[in-house]
Amino acid sequence: MSISEYVKTRLSSVTIDAMARAAHDRGGWETEAPIDRTEHELADWELLMDAIVGALGRSGAMNVDELRRGIESMEPAAYDAASYYERWLFATETILAEKGLLAPGELDERLSR
Repeated sequence: MSISEYVKTRLSSVTIDAMARAAHDRGGWETEAPIDRTEHELADWELLMDAIVGALGRSGAMNVDELRRGIESMEPAAYDAASYYERWLFATETILAEKGLLAPGELDERLSR
């Protein structure tokens, strides 16, 4: 069997309907809910989270691709319940823990002081 025949055989059973979509993949989802386009003031912690992610990027500790991967790794229920910057917080803590730059639970411990 040639390579092209093998590929055709393997791909013939793959359909988009059979593929599970991740929680963050919202393109084309039908909804009756209107899109909220109103501006809102950011909370202090959201401004700080934005600054932290920027500083981590400039220092080379984390990049935007890692941030995205961290967000996309969230469980669907957690993703749906989280705000935009809560997703950034989750991803940042996850990535920094993976790299050994932050111990698991370290942020919670520091905030409880």
